[in-house]
Amino acid sequence: QLVESGGDSVRSGGSLRLSCIASGFTRPRYLMAWFRQGPGKEREAVAAIDNDGKAEYSHLVQGRFTISRDNAKNTMYLQMNDLKPEDTAMYYCAAESRGDYWLAPWAYQIWGQGTRVTVSV
Repeated sequence: QLVESGGDSVRSGGSLRLSCIASGFTRPRYLMAWFRQGPGKEREAVAAIDNDGKAEYSHLVQGRFTISRDNAKNTMYLQMNDLKPEDTAMYYCAAESRGDYWLAPWAYQIWGQGTRVTVSV
């Protein structure tokens, strides 16, 4: 089970930190990722991270967002800085990718319920 938290409403230029707590797993998942789905849009990748902390980012958030994880706490984070109105979306964490597909939403088998981020001008 994956449970996200930390979503909120902020002004443009603000920051938020999202958390995703994983439970029920016997070991840390190799790949975990953040995705988002804005109003009227398809689900898109934000960032992914492996067990060793290697990360990949969507070009849309590169330089503004930072993904991290604490395997001892079974928790993944997304630090979001310089937020823009176009970052408004429901943010989901995901785990258990089929194969080595880091940023493909179709590859992930386990999903959280999402946490909402709203960025106003």
